[in-house]
Amino acid sequence: MLASAQMSTPVDVSRQLQVLRSSAAEIIPEDEFEAKLSRSAREGRPLRVKLGIDPSAPDLHLGHAVVLGALRRLQDLGHTAVLIVGDMTGRVGDPSGQSVTRPMLTPEELEANAVTYLEQAGTVLEMERAEVRRNSEWLAGLGFEDVARLASVLTVARLLGRDDFSERYRAGQAISLSEFLYPLMQGYDSVAIEADVELGGTDQTFNLLVGRDIQRAHGQEPQVAFTLPLLPGTDGERKMSKSFGNQIGLTDPPEEQFGKTMSIPDELLGTWFRLCTGLSPDELDAIELGLKDGYLHHAEQKRRLGREIVARYHGPEAAVAAEDRFDIVYRGHEIPGDVPEAAIPAEAVQNGRVWLPRLLAATGLASSNADARRLIEGGGVRIDGEPVTDADAEFPRGDLAGRVVQVGRRRFLRLT
Repeated sequence: MLASAQMSTPVDVSRQLQVLRSSAAEIIPEDEFEAKLSRSAREGRPLRVKLGIDPSAPDLHLGHAVVLGALRRLQDLGHTAVLIVGDMTGRVGDPSGQSVTRPMLTPEELEANAVTYLEQAGTVLEMERAEVRRNSEWLAGLGFEDVARLASVLTVARLLGRDDFSERYRAGQAISLSEFLYPLMQGYDSVAIEADVELGGTDQTFNLLVGRDIQRAHGQEPQVAFTLPLLPGTDGERKMSKSFGNQIGLTDPPEEQFGKTMSIPDELLGTWFRLCTGLSPDELDAIELGLKDGYLHHAEQKRRLGREIVARYHGPEAAVAAEDRFDIVYRGHEIPGDVPEAAIPAEAVQNGRVWLPRLLAATGLASSNADARRLIEGGGVRIDGEPVTDADAEFPRGDLAGRVVQVGRRRFLRLT
């Protein structure tokens, strides 16, 4: 667990602001942020930049990477990235944007998710230069008197002024007291690590501002709230979320990342370039202007976006290969040459015959027999390029050996 190195070279504060402002939704207050940057440059002391993550699920997607990317930019400018794993806040569950109380996770579930989170965060951050903390270090030791004193910083009226709480209150939906405590717990994290800046999505604005109040109450200079836009999902309608099925995972295979990127609506291109790539502000401005004026074509820029995303998480060679595979599958309607192979599972064979739904489920191409039947009926299953529409299709086992089963546009399996 290492902190960023002290800054020893001259720092152009105005350039830092330009780089950081290009992806921010809001910097509250911006004049304080500029003052902190100037003092940091003058004194040679890196800012302590906080990002809290509650390990509520095992996987990260591009939406999570928006905030991680901002933290990496601050790292690259010489500041200290403080990544807080919310092993205590995660038990309560962040109420931001929620219409119901979240179920509490066990410490074991949170720790298992945290391990995966930190591994995947390493695809964006330089983890060897990050300071990683768990907020149980300071929250688990608080007594009832400490919690009562902490709770005195906020009023119920202010909490109910928060959109998600007020909507639930008006609708007569339950709000647990633990949810009221969540912003206080997150704010106390800022006190514990003496944060200069805290990052979060725009849905975190309330929590980040509470952190300022709690720091003041503890005699600390308040942090700057640095918010990032929420990334629209591949459907272009809702924010990226696994529950909406519109996500691109940081560990998705290269061809999945490229293919899903090619499916996004054209109007998202400028936003995705700005939030999902590491291009400079000047390059981003040029792309947005070119798309608006028509001298850059959406189809070609979408390909560039796909390459940028894949290269960021898998490397440049994987980006080229993913684009080539996309052309083979989508343009030529051919079967790729590097299809993975698998033996026909024994449980899929009965009396020498293979029931297709059971085969798809047994090989992981579908989540269950019922899911497989839906895929077949929806026209999403092919064998050697030919669509199969009979949800009860059966084949002699010998007829399937060497043939390629395709589910959707990107998943292939050669049977042996």
